[in-house]
Amino acid sequence: MDMRRIGQLEVSVVGLGCNNFGMRIGEEDTRLVVDAALDAGINYFDTADVYGQTRSEEFLGTALRGRREQAVVATKFGSMGSADGTLSGGHPDWVRRAVDDSLGRLGIEVIDHYQYHRLDPDVPMEETMGALEELVAAGKVREIGCSNFDVELLDRAADVSRERSWQPFASVQNRYSALHREPETSGVIEACARHGVALVPYFPLESGLLTGKVGSDGSVPEGSRLDSMPDDRRARFLDDQRLTAVGELTRFAADRDRSLLELAFGYLLGEPTVASVIAGATSADQVRSNVAAAGWTMDADDRAEVARLAG
Repeated sequence: MDMRRIGQLEVSVVGLGCNNFGMRIGEEDTRLVVDAALDAGINYFDTADVYGQTRSEEFLGTALRGRREQAVVATKFGSMGSADGTLSGGHPDWVRRAVDDSLGRLGIEVIDHYQYHRLDPDVPMEETMGALEELVAAGKVREIGCSNFDVELLDRAADVSRERSWQPFASVQNRYSALHREPETSGVIEACARHGVALVPYFPLESGLLTGKVGSDGSVPEGSRLDSMPDDRRARFLDDQRLTAVGELTRFAADRDRSLLELAFGYLLGEPTVASVIAGATSADQVRSNVAAAGWTMDADDRAEVARLAG
């Protein structure tokens, strides 16, 4: 497995998204998925305090017992605040409480990569980042990151850390795929390069649309993530324009003796700012398929053609 960097952390180019843990799969299946990931060379595990109503962190921590040294553990805070509503997700007091809660659920002494899930509009960024700086100084967190940040927020965060000599955000986790290329058109990728921030794409497979398992008519595998979506949301993923694009991309990949799944990973790994492509899995077989698909780092010409075909 190739490695890239998030700050000082070496992470596998394929990461495991842990949003299914405690929601779509239970504790024993989580252990099987995590073991398969570690055995296949994945070391980057991305969860959040809200996934599975906190069970994702608990299940991941249990699954990593005895193998903690093989893993880079990433989690997030900020999507929820205190139960009584007195502290919002980015409030410094909540950040201090949230990290201790996550450490306890994960059963570890330090979080390798702690990410601000989404900006809290009620708390100045400086206050949230100040709390994160405290956590780094206390040895509770190694690297910090953000998620769902646009160019303006990335620039602002870089200014704050530079002016105060604080540890900067090492990463941003935004939606990015061959079909959803907003980080390219919005300037996020340029901002990442400018500030030395790693990009960690989520939804790289568009909830299964880029796995090659969706029919040309929009039929989806029973029990899949797309199958479990409400009808209106699934319709947005499977509109005619997207299905046509998937057909074009499938043919493009086949002409190069590649699969659509390989194209999905290869397109993202062809972007130098991308550190790890996090894909969820509910079985060991899915993990192994994702790892096997990550051998194609697409060149600039192929990436340009994929972008054209995807529309």
